[in-house]
Amino acid sequence: MNPLLARLQPYPFERLRQLFAGVTPNPAYRPISLGIGEPKHPTPAFIKRALETALETPGTDLTGYPPTIGTPALREAFAGWLQRRYGVAVDPASQVLPVNGSREALFAFAQAVVDPTRDAVVVCPNPFYQIYEGAALLAGAQPHYAPSDPARNFAVDWDSVPAEVWGRTQLVYVCSPGNPTGAVMPLDEWRKLFELSDRHGFVIASDECYSEIFFRDEPPLGGLEAAARLRRSGFPRLVAFTSLSKRSNVPGLRSGFVAGDAQLLEAFALYRTYHGSAMAPPVQAASIAAWGDEQHVADNRAEYRRKFAEVTPVLAQVLDVRLPDAAFYLWAGVPGGDDTAFARELLAQYNVTVLPGSYLARESGGRNPGAGRVRMALVAQSAECLEAAQRIVQFVQKNFPSK
Repeated sequence: MNPLLARLQPYPFERLRQLFAGVTPNPAYRPISLGIGEPKHPTPAFIKRALETALETPGTDLTGYPPTIGTPALREAFAGWLQRRYGVAVDPASQVLPVNGSREALFAFAQAVVDPTRDAVVVCPNPFYQIYEGAALLAGAQPHYAPSDPARNFAVDWDSVPAEVWGRTQLVYVCSPGNPTGAVMPLDEWRKLFELSDRHGFVIASDECYSEIFFRDEPPLGGLEAAARLRRSGFPRLVAFTSLSKRSNVPGLRSGFVAGDAQLLEAFALYRTYHGSAMAPPVQAASIAAWGDEQHVADNRAEYRRKFAEVTPVLAQVLDVRLPDAAFYLWAGVPGGDDTAFARELLAQYNVTVLPGSYLARESGGRNPGAGRVRMALVAQSAECLEAAQRIVQFVQKNFPSK
């Protein structure tokens, strides 16, 4: 067996299963889960129709092997969306590449770009999406958990990363909008990261899968957009990752794309050709339809906005929580400061599942930045999320009477 597998830590949901072992949820309440960030809004009918039509159409059915780089029409759809969304022009032939969801690509990218013979470091935010850590470990690199600043909604403090670490860094994962905090990186933060990349030569992988769910008037800034504003021609050492899962409520479609530095994408395409990571033709057809329509995205965003406007004030009565910049999570401080005990007792007493924040972070500088917080995914319909929030209020008022 690959000895690097032994370095992997249990996934957050496996840890949650272990935490809940032996817990009998209160049968007086139906179960409600805010634990997993899996979109529950209905998949738009036109995407389903595009998939069904493709299955019955020669050339887009299942009778042939699809090319790893996708069809020209699919790549044009990616490029068109980037132009409309960010005002960024890319070459469909060399600067975009289809992937089977951003999770798969974020992991595979590290395997393609990290040179493990050079004492490699991969820097990631903390708290973070655990795929970054696993990708680094299985690429033979050492993860470095960049400290975050709770006073700035857990924004990464790039200045606190030691120069010695930057000198060995080959890859940096960023997530904007962030999971679990919902924070968005401003242009000045991108400028700083680009300057560090120029100085030390590392690659930036920008995870942007939550970019279309936002609560401010201005949509989140993307990595390619930031590079264009700063006149970084050709997006040197930068690749952005995005997906239809959250944008279009199709997590089962496993469809997304990467875009950016053409030289990096050429190498990544070579890796993916050997890896067998081609997108099925019917999925390509459905993806073209999805990337070409914005009305369903606006409708989806409006539904999240209504939901968060209802739920957030209810939870704010008893938890340290506020409306995020973007994404579909609430990142809440809990009374008592013990996030695992809070999650376990909430399930036992009120049959509501939340994810302990400490499971989404690693100890750094003597503290775990997720400790004392929980992540709540408001992915179900509004009524169910509101009911969960009301139960959480009852739970806190019962167990922490001063709140």
